[in-house]
Amino acid sequence: MAVIKPFKGVRPPKSMVEEVASRPYDVLNSEEAREEAKGNEKSLYHIIKPEIDFPVGTDEHDLAVYDKAVENFKMFQEKGWLVQDDKENYYVYAQTMNGKTQYGLVVGAYVPDYMNGVIKKHELTRRDKEEDRMKHVRVNNANIEPVFFAYPDNAELDSIVAKYTAREPEYDFIAPGDGFGHTLWVIDEKDDIDRITALFADMPALYIADGHHRSAAAALVGAEKAAQNPNHKGDEEYNYFMAVCFPASQLTIIDYNRVVKDLNGLTAEQFLKALEKDFIVEEKGESIYKPSSLHNFSLYLAGKWYSLTAKPGTYDDNDPIGVLDVTISSNLILDEILDIKDLRSDKRIDFVGGIRGLEELKRRVDSGEMALALALYPVSMKQLMDIADTGNIMPPKTTWFEPKLRSGLIIHKLE
Repeated sequence: MAVIKPFKGVRPPKSMVEEVASRPYDVLNSEEAREEAKGNEKSLYHIIKPEIDFPVGTDEHDLAVYDKAVENFKMFQEKGWLVQDDKENYYVYAQTMNGKTQYGLVVGAYVPDYMNGVIKKHELTRRDKEEDRMKHVRVNNANIEPVFFAYPDNAELDSIVAKYTAREPEYDFIAPGDGFGHTLWVIDEKDDIDRITALFADMPALYIADGHHRSAAAALVGAEKAAQNPNHKGDEEYNYFMAVCFPASQLTIIDYNRVVKDLNGLTAEQFLKALEKDFIVEEKGESIYKPSSLHNFSLYLAGKWYSLTAKPGTYDDNDPIGVLDVTISSNLILDEILDIKDLRSDKRIDFVGGIRGLEELKRRVDSGEMALALALYPVSMKQLMDIADTGNIMPPKTTWFEPKLRSGLIIHKLE
């Protein structure tokens, strides 16, 4: 059963939230962060991407950069740009994209739940990326950025959330760049806090939607602290890490597409002919073609769009991994025809989040940078949860969640 607790959030004053809030550390590079933070000393990028305070080209993994994060986090608190709440609360964090709003509960998730599988994963993590975030959590003694969880829909939780979202919000703003709405309320009544804790305790599992590396880093640092404390009791703040938990039905997974540099020595005609073994190939012309259903793919090659429909027998509907379009395309196109064996390391392939649109795929091929683009039908939340429940792992670059959580609305200290 899922263990959660309220916590004393460290937050910007209402008047400063738009200056402090930022995109997550991993969706932009150092130069983009430097540009977004230009002229804004209150930007959270000074804490989550502190290399922007050093000369261009400074290694973001330099020890001095981590030290700068600590210095800036302390300075933000001393200047009152971040202030800790005086009591433990839960929070409602709502995001609005394209007229649709999803409502998440900001909670302290339990480190042992991550270790024992109550918090379920669907992706592998890379140790180097884990270690980077572990250093960041260690040196700051805080979860500066949240992770993104899903939970099975619960009508009583919905009603508690609705009670607070009917009130005046603590924060309410449109983020620059993406144009998405971000709104936050504080759940501060004891009866509601206790009931939320109890309702989560009845849930058999929580699911990591986005933020596998941050989740791993936060949990591993919490476990480290427990091991290092000779007086460890289990109720210390480091036993929890910050997560925003959304009802599964409210979440949207969008497509995560592929672009490839070459055709592995084939001509366009030979490549299309090779596809016919496992796919029904239909030319769609120069107008953008979007995949219409599961097992239907969109190919852009040599100025034309094609529909590829996997033939019956090329996939297994009873296999939670084998039925995924990312598996079908990886096995039958990328591996078998293009000789791309490892999506994590092969330099011939790149990945494009669906938020950029299929126009971005066309642009990268038309520019000559890439030889072909492959668009996939998005994975469903049910597929994701089924895979996590069966202990399976999705292939790399399968899910793209949007909107992304804004960082800097709430921070969780480990003491």
